[in-house]
Amino acid sequence: MAGNPFTQLVFDLFIISAILITAYTCNFYYLVLLANKRNKSTKTVDLGTPSVTIQLPIYNEKYVAKRLVDAVCNLDYPKNQMNIMVLDDSDDDTVDLLEKTVNYYKTQGFQIEHIRRGTRKGYKAGALKYAMQITDTELVAIFDADFIPPTWFLKKAIPHFSKSNIGLIQCRWGHVNENYSTITKVQALSLDFHFLIEQKAKSDSHLFMNFNGTAGIWKRDCIEDAGGWHTATLVEDLDLSYRAQMKGWKCVFLPDIVVDAELPAQMNAAKRQQFRWAKGSIQCATKLLFDITAKRKISVETKVQAFVQLTRHIVYPLMLIQFLALPILLAGQVNLYVVSFLPIITFATYLAMGPGAYILIIQNMYGKSWKSKAKLLPALLVYNAGMSVNNTVAVFDAIFGKKNEFLRTPKYGIIKKEDDWKGKAYNLPFTQTTLLEIFFGVYGTLAIFISIFSNNPVFVPIIAIQTIGFFFIAYMSLSHTRFKRNKSSEQRKRTKKEKMANTIYKLSMIGILGLIIFGGFMAINGYNSDIYPLDRIRGHFDGIIGSSDPEIIRAHLIAIQLDLEPMLEKLPETTDTHSQVISKNPVWIFATESTNFIRIQNNVDAMLVSVDELSTIPPDNSAYHTGMMDINNRADLLRQNIMDATPYMYVSLANVFSSIIWIAVIIGIFTALKRKRTQLKESDTIGV
Repeated sequence: MAGNPFTQLVFDLFIISAILITAYTCNFYYLVLLANKRNKSTKTVDLGTPSVTIQLPIYNEKYVAKRLVDAVCNLDYPKNQMNIMVLDDSDDDTVDLLEKTVNYYKTQGFQIEHIRRGTRKGYKAGALKYAMQITDTELVAIFDADFIPPTWFLKKAIPHFSKSNIGLIQCRWGHVNENYSTITKVQALSLDFHFLIEQKAKSDSHLFMNFNGTAGIWKRDCIEDAGGWHTATLVEDLDLSYRAQMKGWKCVFLPDIVVDAELPAQMNAAKRQQFRWAKGSIQCATKLLFDITAKRKISVETKVQAFVQLTRHIVYPLMLIQFLALPILLAGQVNLYVVSFLPIITFATYLAMGPGAYILIIQNMYGKSWKSKAKLLPALLVYNAGMSVNNTVAVFDAIFGKKNEFLRTPKYGIIKKEDDWKGKAYNLPFTQTTLLEIFFGVYGTLAIFISIFSNNPVFVPIIAIQTIGFFFIAYMSLSHTRFKRNKSSEQRKRTKKEKMANTIYKLSMIGILGLIIFGGFMAINGYNSDIYPLDRIRGHFDGIIGSSDPEIIRAHLIAIQLDLEPMLEKLPETTDTHSQVISKNPVWIFATESTNFIRIQNNVDAMLVSVDELSTIPPDNSAYHTGMMDINNRADLLRQNIMDATPYMYVSLANVFSSIIWIAVIIGIFTALKRKRTQLKESDTIGV
């Protein structure tokens, strides 16, 4: 158990995080069982060809917008029963492209309108809310810009409105560019988990499921009864679907109707999408959970599952808490192997999230093709671990009520492996979150060495997966950053200003790489000089406690003195009124006498004197046994004092000062990169 208030607090946070993560993970496995148990097909009825409005919310999607409109106009459905609304809030070339496309299909007899609000107020939710004011059809289908609905979509999906209380039909997402890269493969696997397990389990039961924002069909009456589209959160789809189900409407998921879509191929775009989903879920939790809990007609199980779904992204900050706490506990020699309830929960967390269970799930999901999917599990673990920083920032952004705009996920029309996005518009730069990912990567490197030198190698794989994830996400964020000029200005000769900006960018990249290497070196060197000697001292005290031979004890005490001498020179000192040093303590805030290294040194010197005296006494003398017991008790107490001091060696004044400088330098690099991006944008504006 922890030996001081700080370590005790860290231990408590570690265990609480483990328990909560385990609970969320076990709930996922419960949904797995539910999805497999309720393997029933939904009923269909012949509804004929009811009128349907297809709404296409679009903002700056010049690479995929026409593809979407073409696919919608190619749907096998009567033209007079299909009204197409292109909700275009764009402010780039997409506007002209869509105008030409819409005008062409008008000449072909389609009921299609190019709707321009003249504002982005409310973003996607605002566009959908505006469109509902001029929608009079029975059904409303929605597709995001990167989706490609098959020709038979409406005819196969609409018959599933078999009961009057069904208000939403949600179809499964396909992945048109799944095999483009490792990033797209792991995203596809993660989304399949969501649809084929969570959505299927909830659709086949009385639990609340969510609309995924696209590839779905609503009853207009359901939207209106639920209060319409709200713009208060970043996930208007989750918000509306929950409000509809609270009103008694049923949402149905159709796993056999698949609509292909494009996965983000750029890391910074994937992070933006994850950020929006994580922040929006917490916003919805804040907005809806009280009403869900208070509503009597909702079952207890449904309330619990709603709470889990809306709050599940808090798992990411819990993961970071555990990641930060583990090396501190290992360095403080906190016993995580004790056979008691709480430590067992710690190990259960990692066992529950282990690959074994996921392999069984994948085998059940994909049938004969499961092996190729199972091979992606290590990459998925690394990807999810690395994303924990990005999603943690999103969670706190939602908790503290920071409002920001709906930032879309840019798409580039990527389908084949030969397709390239790097030279196209909409490329996103890395953000300040990358700085945190680098920090956690360096911290994880130090944690690996701590687990090795503290004789806890079992934790190395756990720490390594997350550390690799942080470095991977940070590296991909940096390598996927491209501040390229627009195509229209590529032929123009670079100006001196642009060349300088490009040089700054390259130097910044070199600087960041250098800082990572330097930070890792300093972390390892700091551990070797400040923490590892304390580990050796604890080991020597263990040797004293387990021995009754004066010569062996003397050897341990001399070794302790040798390790204490260089440490005493580094520690901050306290003097009395006569300028005499009375304390050297690593605890520089609220220091205690138990961690005063001068006192520890004096006790070691006194123990040496006692050992010398004992060596002259026969071993069978009662005074010998009394003296040896006293030495063992003092060794045990000093060992505990060293354990109490160990965590504070991490937060010394020197380490705090170095960290501030390190962070300040990286922030400076980010500032330089931001200036360069602004310069290139200005140059592009002048050149067009």
